Amino acid sequence: MTPLDDTLFDAPTPLMVLVRPQMGENIGAAARAMLNFGCARMRVVAPRDGWPNPRATAMASGASPVLERAGLFDSLPEAIGDCDYVYATTARGRGLTKPVLTPEHAMREARAMVAEGKRVAVLFGPERAGLENPDVARANAIITVPVNPAFYSLNLAQCVLLVAYEFARQDSAVSPEVMELAGTDFATHIEREKLGDHVEERLASAGFFFPPAKADMMRLNLRNMWARLALTRADVQTLHGMMRALVRGQRGGGDT
Repeated sequence: MTPLDDTLFDAPTPLMVLVRPQMGENIGAAARAMLNFGCARMRVVAPRDGWPNPRATAMASGASPVLERAGLFDSLPEAIGDCDYVYATTARGRGLTKPVLTPEHAMREARAMVAEGKRVAVLFGPERAGLENPDVARANAIITVPVNPAFYSLNLAQCVLLVAYEFARQDSAVSPEVMELAGTDFATHIEREKLGDHVEERLASAGFFFPPAKADMMRLNLRNMWARLALTRADVQTLHGMMRALVRGQRGGGDT
């Protein structure tokens, strides 16, 4: 496995603060979730089973450096004392007057703040019941995931993954859609035009453009359809071949 670049731990990302986590396996899984999306700065507050935790290390696998560099704190106030802005993750209403944000909106805010050099933290509560009201009270805002209200409990690592993913997704360098071309290129305009000519020729021979009064509009609709499709050169060649095969089948052999 490729060693982790030390600069990753200095990258402008939120601090993921695990408050009184219980199972080492969940801490390790949280570290993996963080590193999947480029977050490496973890703080651990009063872990139930002590620290370091061999079960956390085993579960973290290649993300164990996140655990090795994690800050250990006895209390939440100590863990967030140097932070400029703090989010608390919770799925339950707390009766506290605070902004309640989706992970997407919160991490858009967080990315803007860390870009300005601010230290941002996200709090995650223990597995059994989540953050307590005194923990949430110390946060500036709440992050709530729109989960099924009949079953709103999220695993610790799942919650960390959602937040880390949303933070990574706000990076303008991440394209929302990528076409995997699998070794080919998009068809050029002239290649699509020639395909359109070929299709129209075959359809005209089959009597498709009927009645004559509607033929021009039918041809226009076909051209519009080809323009909308993100055809590759391989797609165009395949479609040409399909039409030739159909004609051969109708004629009993012999290419055209």
